[in-house]
Amino acid sequence: MKKTFTLNHEKIKYPRMVDAAKHEVKKYLKRERNKTLPVDADYWAFDCKFGNTAEDAQVVHVAEISNSISEIEKQGLESFYVEIIARAAQRQVQDFDDEV
Repeated sequence: MKKTFTLNHEKIKYPRMVDAAKHEVKKYLKRERNKTLPVDADYWAFDCKFGNTAEDAQVVHVAEISNSISEIEKQGLESFYVEIIARAAQRQVQDFDDEV
């Protein structure tokens, strides 16, 4: 998903547009997580970027997207850019023998 959300509409109020954007992002994440994993993968990882424009987008963790949208709402900006790329990943095995 690479999308610029605009938060201004002549009939829909600003807070509802923000909620709709958050909902669309959550719906996309849920849809991607429900896809069938490849055989060699354990989970879906997400590479995310967030910013006012596509050129200004910074790398963020997937859990911080909702907070970033809330910050945009506090600033009163009329648009923002979100990029979420799903990729299959495998968990890293931790070696606990060194801690004993």
